[in-house]
Amino acid sequence: MLLEIIATLSAGLFAGGAIYIDLAEQPARNRIDIAAALTEWRPSYKRAAVVQPLLAAVGFLSALAAWLMGTSVWWLVGGLLLAVIPYTLIVVFPTNNKLLDPAIGDKNPDLARRLLIRWGRLHTVRSIMSLVAFLAFMLLL
Repeated sequence: MLLEIIATLSAGLFAGGAIYIDLAEQPARNRIDIAAALTEWRPSYKRAAVVQPLLAAVGFLSALAAWLMGTSVWWLVGGLLLAVIPYTLIVVFPTNNKLLDPAIGDKNPDLARRLLIRWGRLHTVRSIMSLVAFLAFMLLL
């Protein structure tokens, strides 16, 4: 039961943080000029990049271990939904790297705005995946 609780807690913390970004931070960024938005996004992203992978990995590994120890296959399914790291590395990182370029806002502010909006949409996918995993884990408990 401990593994299931750890998986659920990790999924809940990840989903909560991700949803906060979608509902509070990103809409605020989209309303200010792009230079200020990038100035806020870059350190916010770097701090989240420390916490979110850790929560995703702990949640996935706990759910996987619980499934390997004989729980329902739904723990594995939830763990796979929480495994947002491959999605982030393959789909989101190219946009992250462009937004981290210090010259992007000065050289092409329109492109920077489009990239920031794209990042928000890509991030929402992570939020949905983690929320579904968390809700599934809550139902399984």
